[in-house]
Amino acid sequence: MALRRVTMQDIADSCGLSRNTVSKIFNGRGAVPEATRKMVLEKARDLGYRQLPNEKPSEEVSRGRNIALFTRHMPADYHFGISFVSAFAAQLSRLGYTLMMYELSEKEFTQNLLPAHFSLDQTAGMLGIELFSKSYLDMLCSLGLPTIFVDSYSGANTSVLKYDLIAMENVASTVVMTNQMIAAGAAQLGFVGDVNHCNSFHERWIGFNVALGHAGLNLDRDMCILDSDGSQYSDSAWYAEKLRMLPALPDGFVCANDFIALRLMIALKQLGISIPDRVMVSGFDGTAQASFVEPALTTAQIPGNDIGRLAAEILLDRIDHPDRPYRTTYVNTTPLLRASTSR
Repeated sequence: MALRRVTMQDIADSCGLSRNTVSKIFNGRGAVPEATRKMVLEKARDLGYRQLPNEKPSEEVSRGRNIALFTRHMPADYHFGISFVSAFAAQLSRLGYTLMMYELSEKEFTQNLLPAHFSLDQTAGMLGIELFSKSYLDMLCSLGLPTIFVDSYSGANTSVLKYDLIAMENVASTVVMTNQMIAAGAAQLGFVGDVNHCNSFHERWIGFNVALGHAGLNLDRDMCILDSDGSQYSDSAWYAEKLRMLPALPDGFVCANDFIALRLMIALKQLGISIPDRVMVSGFDGTAQASFVEPALTTAQIPGNDIGRLAAEILLDRIDHPDRPYRTTYVNTTPLLRASTSR
């Protein structure tokens, strides 16, 4: 029985492209990004397609001028991403690129699907923010375009990465904030947040443990709130219930970010627990809300504007020099020691 002949449609389906895009590559008619061309030819070879075009790209081949931003959640309040995206887009615009933003649905994210209106043909590079799924990141990287991610999945710092990564420094600032509580007399401390939610949360957990170890204090998980990330972290009543369930109140809580810390502070106040006299609290991100709350929240300032500009520079350099080694870049954060951890 004869094997079915491989068609352009088969190649297009395998690459997640239109047949028209694949036809442009094989017929040399129309502009197609070089990364897309390479991906299609490699897939054609894998499938056994016999009529491969000349390996030399057509003079008409060009990359698009769009940069695609993929995210699970568009940055909002309590997130450094607001200033990050603004600075990133401004840097791209000055060089003639357009930022296209795609907020992924639950189905797209969990099934590793591209948004229906995303055009690979017109895309020169990609940025991922708030994408903490290794499988989704791997899928994006398989498209063959220059790619940079801001933060990553938990454990990325111990993985061999095949993309550029930019992140905030998490360990040192967490050590400083934890040390302030210890210097103020804290003998028992807890951590609040899902330590496996993302790489940054995991690194803040590491910083917390480093500070405990240096002070000769033991980690007591019974004093921590480490539930898997979910909508409950938005509910101050949930924190109040978790606090009631603790065997005892620690002297302070190191929280994974400001969003968590501010809601924990609401719960503590509702229970009549004084901050910082009875329980100290720290966050992370340096949001504006952290300075408005009473008492002012100790946090670590993330330089969103600087990270945005630097991420754009790294991505544009990757577009111009695709064969350079991948880079992981950490940008320092600044501890802001305030009244919530002072006694």
